[in-house]
Amino acid sequence: MQEVAVEKALTFIEPGPVVLVTTADGNEKNVMTISWTMAIDFNQHIVLTTGSWNYSFNTLMRTGECCICVPPASMAKTVVGIGMVSGRNTDKFAKFKLSAVKGKIVKAPLIGECMACLECRVADYIEKYGFIVLKVLRVVINEDVEDRRILHAVGDGTFFADGEKINLREAMLEKLPPFL
Repeated sequence: MQEVAVEKALTFIEPGPVVLVTTADGNEKNVMTISWTMAIDFNQHIVLTTGSWNYSFNTLMRTGECCICVPPASMAKTVVGIGMVSGRNTDKFAKFKLSAVKGKIVKAPLIGECMACLECRVADYIEKYGFIVLKVLRVVINEDVEDRRILHAVGDGTFFADGEKINLREAMLEKLPPFL
């Protein structure tokens, strides 16, 4: 074993997956890239970390809703590009040729190129850490997306893509909630 700088800790613990978070306020829609996301319970609550440095943050907090869209690994360059420009002066849907699909519950659009989209409402905000707790209200998947690999950020500008699926469901049945 070799010791490395403590600042590298996050490169081993990045929760992932990298997601695209959409917001809408009237006629204006936006999308931001977020790599700090995670599930926090079996009651469809997830958390993401962001703050006022992201242009979409104010819309998200004002409207109290968003869509969390899970892009396939094949969209990695687009995902990074989205994170490198501000929606303040860029129509990211046009610039990155993203299909805005109308949701059923929230005004924020789903992204047609993503493998899954979750329509969410803000349930809580823990300002000290920039934690936005979201309640997932609806989930849609896009079976037409052939690349099913999920993108994970390492935190240093590099990424991993999940690959092989390992099914150990039978071994875990007694620990899984009945609805899964």
